[in-house]
Amino acid sequence: MSYLDYDALEHAPLQKDPYEFLIVENFVKPDAFASIMADFPAVPGAGSHPPSELKIEGRFKAMLDELQKEPFRRAIEKKFAIDLTGRPTMYTVRGFLRGTDGSIHTDSETKIITVLLYLNDAWVSEGGKLRILRSGTDLENFAAEVPPSNGTLLVFKRSDYSWHGHKPYEGQRRVVQMNWVTEQAVVDREQRRHSVSTRFKKIKNFLFGRAA
Repeated sequence: MSYLDYDALEHAPLQKDPYEFLIVENFVKPDAFASIMADFPAVPGAGSHPPSELKIEGRFKAMLDELQKEPFRRAIEKKFAIDLTGRPTMYTVRGFLRGTDGSIHTDSETKIITVLLYLNDAWVSEGGKLRILRSGTDLENFAAEVPPSNGTLLVFKRSDYSWHGHKPYEGQRRVVQMNWVTEQAVVDREQRRHSVSTRFKKIKNFLFGRAA
């Protein structure tokens, strides 16, 4: 069973203003969305958490596994006219935002393609909607704004001007982030860093109670 709508991805236009990106609404098939949401793992707080530190199971695991298979890679390669053969992938899961998150940035040079898959119900807040920006200094100068809801997929090619950010929001905001990166050492380093942070938050929650 496929949980992802490859036909919608194939027909989604590749935008090139101000850099290469695409948006696919309902990329997670609507008839699977609720069950995947129900299996979303508990996370110990804000920040990025590697799947190795979480309880990944059920339909959520099946969807995550599907993202790592060849059909998705080939679809992205075709869209962005890029060869990702041999490029390692890195995954993290986020469940909460802090009010200080969302500052404008471009992603590190070690990232090639960034994939964001949003797993929230209908989004009503003005904050937390990722903006594709034309400037590294102006959050209001944007080409697109992406509500983080209903299985929406955002993919963009990292560059020195792939600026993005969002207005402040504090609270639950579920997203899977996947990156194709330059080399395995990047994956090892970043996963190790995120693992340490996740374990620290688990200990803190155990001792003092959970805080997003």
